[in-house]
Formats: sequence, structure tokens, C-alpha cells
Amino acid sequence: MAETTAFTPPPGAFTVTRPIRFSHSDPAGIVYYPNYFDMMNGVVEDWFGQELRLDFVGLIMGRRHGMPIVHAECDFKVPSRFGDRLAFTLLVAKLGRASLAYRIVGHANGTLRLEARIVTVMIALDTGASVAIPDELRRPIEDYQRRTGAA
Repeated sequence: MAETTAFTPPPGAFTVTRPIRFSHSDPAGIVYYPNYFDMMNGVVEDWFGQELRLDFVGLIMGRRHGMPIVHAECDFKVPSRFGDRLAFTLLVAKLGRASLAYRIVGHANGTLRLEARIVTVMIALDTGASVAIPDELRRPIEDYQRRTGAA
């Protein structure tokens, strides 16, 4: 395990707290790493709805646009265990024409537990081709990035 690091979210950064459930953990009571990625996907969906005020379901099911992950990496610093409450903070690193790079930082009691760096690309679901991120999505992401600082 890496050295313990402190983490405090920037002012205004979107943060949600999740309980670590029995179903998230392995027999030792430690979060099984794929479950973190499922939790982080939920954080992104919540960020769309709660922070950006955008309909994530409508984007996918109505407009037929998706944002699949094209790159993901994660550093696990301190294990999280069954019964913990883990906060996840989402920070935008870079917004491209069709891509969105962001960090999700998992933390508890001021201690960094994990840090993921994820890149997604907007695609047309019917063709699989990349498409430009529409202005109605781009503007709130840019506003959020300005308010919270570059990640």
C-alpha cells in the first residue's frame, strides 16, 4: 500500500457519500476493486442529474448518445471496509471536442482512499462513431470546471 495522503475537496466540488455494504466486500471485509468502478459510475450518473441538472437517461435512451470509458486507471491508497462511509468527489480534468477526462477521488475522514482517472468519449449509439459533446452538456461542464478548478 502507498503512503497515506490527506484530501480535501475543492470548494463547490460535487461529492456524494456511499456506505460500504457487505455486497461490496470480499471475504476479508475489504472492498473488492471492481465494485469501486460500479460505485464511480453511479457517481457520474448522480453528477449529471444533481450537479449539471441534465437527464442522463434521456441522453442515452432518448438522444442515443453514450459516453463509454476509453481509458481508466486507479490508484488504491487505503482499503475501505464493510461498514465504512466513503465520499467520492468528481473533478473535471479536461473537456475536449468529444471527450471528457475526469478524476474521481474516494476519501473518508480527510484521508485519500483511492484516485481514479477516467476518459470517456461521446458516441452516437447507433453508429459507434464519436460525436461532438452538445452545447447543452458542454456549457454546464465548463461552468463546473471553472467553479471547482482544473483537476
